[in-house]
Amino acid sequence: MELKRVMDNVYWGFNGRKRLVSLNMTPSKQVYGEELFDIGGKEYREWNPFRSKISAALYKGAKPLSFKEGDTVLYLGASSGTTVSHVSDVVSAKGRVYAVEISEEMGVSLVLLSESRKNIFPIIGDARRIEDVGIAVPACDFLYQDIAQRDQTDIFIKNVKKFLKPGGEAAIALKAMSIDVYSDPRKVIMEETKKLSRSFRVVASIDLYPYQKGHSLVIIKKG
Repeated sequence: MELKRVMDNVYWGFNGRKRLVSLNMTPSKQVYGEELFDIGGKEYREWNPFRSKISAALYKGAKPLSFKEGDTVLYLGASSGTTVSHVSDVVSAKGRVYAVEISEEMGVSLVLLSESRKNIFPIIGDARRIEDVGIAVPACDFLYQDIAQRDQTDIFIKNVKKFLKPGGEAAIALKAMSIDVYSDPRKVIMEETKKLSRSFRVVASIDLYPYQKGHSLVIIKKG
């Protein structure tokens, strides 16, 4: 497989078809059944666009996200850790991923993942009130949110203002049906993007169809 760099520790691989892969921080270990590849003595994991909205955005032609090796990332809506694990690969052992998940059931998988990936710091709590968890979260270089709640944009704005470093970028995976099940999803995404533009500079908005139906990834920059 030939590799072309996308961002730190992330590559397009070519072996008959184009695949997004990340350098596996924990060789021989899968997280969600993804395919593993040995290339030049290093192991890479396929980053499935049907399982990860960041991957879907890259498949749809989004510019590489700005987080890199050694960065601190705050991840809101971590679930069981599928995408978190690839973010972990990107920042490597030099960086940190603070992964917030409200579900205790999903949190169990996240905690288990952090046992092998020491750069993941799981926080089981509400992203609306991270400060109530009692864990000191530092200012982050990049913030990512994937929360399917009606007030998802407000949660994002609050946390970007509180935790993202000035000049930093952040991304939110907007799920239109969680905001308004009755309206045209495209109109919902437009309205939420306008709301974001009142506080930040909107860098890009990417419709994630067909990989993620009814979702868009909106990237912003904090002034």
